[in-house]
Amino acid sequence: MESFLQSLISGILLGGLYALIGLGMTLIMGVMKIINLAHGEIMMVSMYLAWWLFTTFHIDPYISIIIVAPTTFILGIILQHYLIQPVVNVESILPENQVILTVGIGMVLTNIITLIFKSDYRSTPVSYATKAWYLKDFWKDAPWDISLSYVWTVSFLTAVFITIILWFFLYKTDTGRSIRATSQDYDAARIVGISTTKMRLITFGLGSALVSVAGCLFIPMYYLYPSLGGQFTLIAFVITILGGLGSTTGAIMGGIFLGIFESLTATYLGMGWAPVGRFIIFILILIFLPNGIASLFRNRRTT
Repeated sequence: MESFLQSLISGILLGGLYALIGLGMTLIMGVMKIINLAHGEIMMVSMYLAWWLFTTFHIDPYISIIIVAPTTFILGIILQHYLIQPVVNVESILPENQVILTVGIGMVLTNIITLIFKSDYRSTPVSYATKAWYLKDFWKDAPWDISLSYVWTVSFLTAVFITIILWFFLYKTDTGRSIRATSQDYDAARIVGISTTKMRLITFGLGSALVSVAGCLFIPMYYLYPSLGGQFTLIAFVITILGGLGSTTGAIMGGIFLGIFESLTATYLGMGWAPVGRFIIFILILIFLPNGIASLFRNRRTT
């Protein structure tokens, strides 16, 4: 039982970070109707920026969020304005070509980072990386000796905080409402005077900033190398499909679900089975629940 609870809690913590990665891709998908397959590479760039700030200026990876997130937001706006939007404006080009463009962007970002930083594995050896807190430190009569690392706990809490801020932005601000309107009906949003081009710029920048925050939270726990981005692109894609295309609530649920599943799979079957299980879930969702987890709750509300 203790092993199960330990794995369950670890999965929830991992799922919180996964949800943050999935939210960025889901926002872009909802507004622009394309899958950004450079999502993980943008996260990789943010991780290298956080690593550089740590090694050069000794800025903690968590503190570096206040520098990395705005920088990546600007990077996202530049990519959207100068590369993606011109392709979107050409009506004769198929939507699939926009997706192919993001693949090319990801490849270019990976090669640029390789040229600058080489292919060596890098890390941020923070002092608290190996520290943990134990349940019995707070509850002496606890029936289980459960431990949680500081980095996973702080990363999860930060991810929750960022998610709350995102919810407030989307539902309580005029810009957020305009983004949601553009996502729900692009033509109707234009008719009522919303600058859909501007909303696309902001959305791509926001999606890039969200995944960059996830990168800063992951870097104390991961080795860093240029091709790392592809792994997180696949994770974000699975979460987007799992939660439901364009559903931010579904992305959160999908991230938590995937984190718990991978944690339990790694505990009882072995670490190597976690990626395999990830794609088994992906295939099952496409077959039996093509609209994602969020559709279950939508259907329940309508009955």
